[in-house]
Amino acid sequence: MQSAAYSLSSPCSIPSLKPRKFGSRAGFQPIRVSSSFAAPERHEHSVSLPNRSWRLSSSSSLPLRAWNLVPPDPKPDRFEVRATAAESAGEGEKSGSLVKTLELGLLFGLWYLFNIYFNIYNKQVLKVFHYPVTISAVQFAVGTIIVSLMWTFNLYKKPKVSGEQLVAIVPLALVHILGNLFTNMSLGKVAVSFTHTIKAMEPFFSVVLSAMFLGELPTLWVVGSLLPIVGGVVLASVTEASFNWPGFWSAMASNLANQSRNVLSKKLMVKKEESLDNITLFSIITIMSFILLAPVAIFVEGIKFTPAYMQSAGLNVKEVVVRSLLAALSFHAYQQVSYMILQRVSPVTHSVGNCVKRVVVIVSSVIFFKTPVSLINSLGTGIALAGVFLYSRVKRIKPKAKAA
Repeated sequence: MQSAAYSLSSPCSIPSLKPRKFGSRAGFQPIRVSSSFAAPERHEHSVSLPNRSWRLSSSSSLPLRAWNLVPPDPKPDRFEVRATAAESAGEGEKSGSLVKTLELGLLFGLWYLFNIYFNIYNKQVLKVFHYPVTISAVQFAVGTIIVSLMWTFNLYKKPKVSGEQLVAIVPLALVHILGNLFTNMSLGKVAVSFTHTIKAMEPFFSVVLSAMFLGELPTLWVVGSLLPIVGGVVLASVTEASFNWPGFWSAMASNLANQSRNVLSKKLMVKKEESLDNITLFSIITIMSFILLAPVAIFVEGIKFTPAYMQSAGLNVKEVVVRSLLAALSFHAYQQVSYMILQRVSPVTHSVGNCVKRVVVIVSSVIFFKTPVSLINSLGTGIALAGVFLYSRVKRIKPKAKAA
């Protein structure tokens, strides 16, 4: 240690300890150095080091660690940068989460809005143009054009579909056609609000079909939630002013078809369609539905969607065509957005959103068409929708596994 102290007093090392060095950012350490001279009362004055001359000789009691006066190790700086980066990452995650929440809220709003427009325009057309098969074919045709444009301009990646996949999709397309066709038939016969009240029975058909074909037995909670659904629909049907049997059974058949599509999706598409996402699958079903339904519409109802026929029937051609196209655009848009939402949220959340959507459609259609609704009818509809909401919640409750 002696030799080390004498080497510090050599002339060559004194210039590196010039007082001006202590004015730099790294020189905040001199307070600690001055404390080693047993003069604590000078701490405040030792900060202004330019007026003092420092001599480090062998007689000084300054320990060797006084060389800490050199710029400090940059590790604290690195730690500070990392902490700042972590805070920035946290802020970035918060902002990203906020953006995703806003996007999801916008999608839900569009889902409800497109559904409202579809039901209003569709009802207006079906009241004067009594050809539900033709209207359904037009809706699938517009959807086919939209899908083709999306694939052509790379707005959505065009899928590579095998022949085996197409064969598996055919049953889904058939029940998709029936579901939309029966819904249009019901809308042409009864009020929009009543059609959607009956369609609140979808969970009932879902439970029955899943038990029959998938072996998924419902829990007691699920069965209990079905009681207010069935009771509410019965109560609303008894007091419905626009009630008629064709409209009622068409809506019930729509429920059966739509839930059959869901069951077939689980039964036929498992492991076969892993490369197809929901939006792609819906796009293929739309195209296939148009190809299958167009010949049937011509055979059953003839070529009716022409200006010549509509003029001969005394219809306003422009209004019928424009509203039919708007209904078709809204039909494809709300289903497309529905699948986009399903990719972002859980099936339970989507089911709750669908229940809210039905409430919004019923209320908006009653207001727009000024549908007469009695107190008991409103009560029945409310009970049915409450049952649907309850079903969407208890669906998450899993039965307890039996101990071996």
